[in-house]
Amino acid sequence: MIGRPITLFTGQWADLSLQTLVEKSAAWGYDGLELACWGDHFDVVRATQEKEYVENQRNLLSAHGLSVHAISNHLVGQAVCDPIDERHQPLLPDRVWGDGDPEGVRTRAASEMQRTAEAAAKLGVPVVTGFTGSPIWAAAYAFPPHTAGYVDAGFQEFADRWNPILDAFDEAGVKFALEAHPTEIAFDLSTAERALEAVSHRETFGFNYDPSHLAYQGVDYIQFLYDFADRIYHVHMKDVWWSDVPTRSGTFGGHLEFGHVDRAWDFRSIGRGRVDFEEIMRALNRIGYAGPLSIEWEDSGLDREYGAREACEQVRAMSLAPTNRAFDTSFSAD
Repeated sequence: MIGRPITLFTGQWADLSLQTLVEKSAAWGYDGLELACWGDHFDVVRATQEKEYVENQRNLLSAHGLSVHAISNHLVGQAVCDPIDERHQPLLPDRVWGDGDPEGVRTRAASEMQRTAEAAAKLGVPVVTGFTGSPIWAAAYAFPPHTAGYVDAGFQEFADRWNPILDAFDEAGVKFALEAHPTEIAFDLSTAERALEAVSHRETFGFNYDPSHLAYQGVDYIQFLYDFADRIYHVHMKDVWWSDVPTRSGTFGGHLEFGHVDRAWDFRSIGRGRVDFEEIMRALNRIGYAGPLSIEWEDSGLDREYGAREACEQVRAMSLAPTNRAFDTSFSAD
């Protein structure tokens, strides 16, 4: 039996109460949940202010045989470094959005992320997954060309805004795992390395590995595991399909909604896309990753409850137990 628990990321299920989702997840065969800090799934303010809140959340999960290994605060983290506009308001708690003044939003988002580290420690989980936002994502394909030093300044701004947050994570004894993803400061191997350099490779900062955000870009998603073997703090299991032939829209998506027939790529449930999970599992064994395999379920063409159950079964079936011996040792004279 492999030791890595199979969990469900609750972010895409925040329309359901935690009580309902816990009951469903247990029935679908999950070992635990990665709790999102929205909906009623996990509230960082209540966790840090109400003595019984964390215990009640844990008891709800454990009553159904579920554990928790990480919490997610992707939505608030996004606002720390982003240029803020009206798109952010529905994603953020009112206490973070406030009057919507961009710098005020970023400052309050940073404080909320510091509080998230404290909340994670109270819950007893070692990792917070999330986004960082980016002051320079809009210039990923830039015209007019950006000026000399523009990208360097963007990574410096990321470091200036996130180092105080990471100080709070250090104090809490919790790690932050950035999900490398387009729109973030790191979205491939090159930018992931630059992000690490920007924060002086401090141990608190690592990655929530999700191959679906790398594969359709043409990024070597297996090499990502080897290059950042000591920084893989959490793993999302999500598949993606992409076309090998010309399509009406390309990598940038043509402003089409997910699920549109003219998209050149789309997220899919585990085993229904093109990600090579066999090699991912072997790589995870080689780098010694022992944390959860958290299913982030996104597939516009499949019923989500059917898909969540199937995804759990798929990941459990493809999880490869590591070995400490070579297959041909039985031929050894010893």
